[in-house]
Amino acid sequence: MVSDAEIVSKGEVPTAPGAETSPYVELSRADWAALAPTWPDPGSHDPLNAEEISHLRGLGDALDLDEVRQVYLPLSRLLSLYVESAGRLNNAQWDFLAQPHRPRTPFVIGLAGSVAVGKSTTARVLQKLLARWPEHPNVALITTDGFLLPNAELERRGILERKGFPESYDRRALLKFVVDIKSGKDEVEAPSYSHLAYDVRVGERKVISRPDIVIVEGLNVLQPARVLADGRSGLAVSDFFDFTVYVDAGAAHIRQWYVDRFLRLRETAFRNPASYFAKYATLSEAEAVAEAGRIWDTINGPNLIQNIAPTRSRATLVLRKDRDHSVNYVRLRKL
Repeated sequence: MVSDAEIVSKGEVPTAPGAETSPYVELSRADWAALAPTWPDPGSHDPLNAEEISHLRGLGDALDLDEVRQVYLPLSRLLSLYVESAGRLNNAQWDFLAQPHRPRTPFVIGLAGSVAVGKSTTARVLQKLLARWPEHPNVALITTDGFLLPNAELERRGILERKGFPESYDRRALLKFVVDIKSGKDEVEAPSYSHLAYDVRVGERKVISRPDIVIVEGLNVLQPARVLADGRSGLAVSDFFDFTVYVDAGAAHIRQWYVDRFLRLRETAFRNPASYFAKYATLSEAEAVAEAGRIWDTINGPNLIQNIAPTRSRATLVLRKDRDHSVNYVRLRKL
């Protein structure tokens, strides 16, 4: 569990887990797993098969069928209940306004967490599971990587080494994207990103057409609004989220996962001559460990401490992972 000292240091409410005075409900993995619903597809005993899990699993993640059944299936049902409730509230609001009913806008889920914590795997699993609930078959997933400023612009501003920090994103474009989604536009476009080239794909766009749910996954999507030069507070992307998830783990564990992932990439993707990181493919194991540690300690670690972890308290739900990458408890904000 997270210590009170750690919670206080991140600006969270220092209440004991399970206390009646806490604004959160905190459940062990076993208690959370007991909430798993009956899978809606009568032709399938399991929510995902082995091939699907293998495809969804990120490098280094420990995703297996038990994790899907015990962690993500209950979460997908809870989210489905939120979506259904949003639909009922939408109709009630139009009744109150004495106007004809209009379709509710897409239900937007913000999903945040550190580099290497496994948030991309969580996002992909939730997309797959949520799309199988009959109430909302069209589930789109957008990562904020596409909203990073191009490398040339980051270099021009002298912040290429701060890629992934809040200032490295085109925040206006990301905000406009989410506003367009919540405005109910039939089609919304998002920029594309190449992890091989480590840069935005110029001219390539992903088109989202009339989704029921949109998952927006990224490092800093739970950031609060910035205070403007004149002292006013602007809008934040998170202002337009209907539900938010933070994937959490101890910083030392995440650092080790990052180093382990770097070593795996050194044997795989980094060997592609087209990779931005091809220069790392020739490093010895000791050199690779040292370089991964340096990158973490100078870039990803500071970003986690300064920008990402402080947003954890803003999440509706926190998935806390153990050393082996498995979720060991869930914390849900009370309504």
